[in-house]
Amino acid sequence: MARVLIVEDDAQTAAEIAAALGELGFDVECAYTGREGLLKAAADKYEAIVLDRMLPGDLDGLAVLSTLRAVGVDAPVLILSALSAVDERVRGLRAGGDDYLTKPFEFIELTARLEVLVRRRKAPQRETMLRVGDLEVDLVTREVRRAGRVMELLPREYRLLEYLMRHPGQVVTRTMLFEEVWEYRYDERTNVIDVHIGKLRRKLEEGGMPSMIQTLRGSGYVLRAAE
Repeated sequence: MARVLIVEDDAQTAAEIAAALGELGFDVECAYTGREGLLKAAADKYEAIVLDRMLPGDLDGLAVLSTLRAVGVDAPVLILSALSAVDERVRGLRAGGDDYLTKPFEFIELTARLEVLVRRRKAPQRETMLRVGDLEVDLVTREVRRAGRVMELLPREYRLLEYLMRHPGQVVTRTMLFEEVWEYRYDERTNVIDVHIGKLRRKLEEGGMPSMIQTLRGSGYVLRAAE
């Protein structure tokens, strides 16, 4: 039974989400403030977190999310928000969110999105190590090394790199990355992929290391071993 934490200040909304998830067999707990949600999420293990973006007080949803990622909590997070602008969705993804659902929403969509996040987290990994040239990713410990140097990646950067390394030498389009890494349909109005690719590229090239990620204008990206 998957454990899910709902962080939502509106008690009725939290209760309705909990009821919908409970009918599907989820083990649900609720928190009603950012501080309470942060403490619960950091102290216990959950397969997923449903996080309201507009929490009252000194810890809103993005502050909670950023803090959780900073302390190593990697449970997938579905952000709920009445803010539907592209910039707001990008902010949520940049802060470490795994999915973003705008209010008002249909419970059937919320539960479907959450099931995808939980299923992805529980899926067994057949491989334990990915290697492309001098770049290595340990799929068990999630440690990333280039030429023996350990790299610190954010959760989204790690997932992006893992996807690229599973397709070495292949052209990976923005649509593929958006649908597989963000689990969204590609939105041409957002530059979130370019932003994350840029950050990942800088980390891979730190210390003067040769480039591995190539941008093919109008096509996408290719990860190749450095020559």
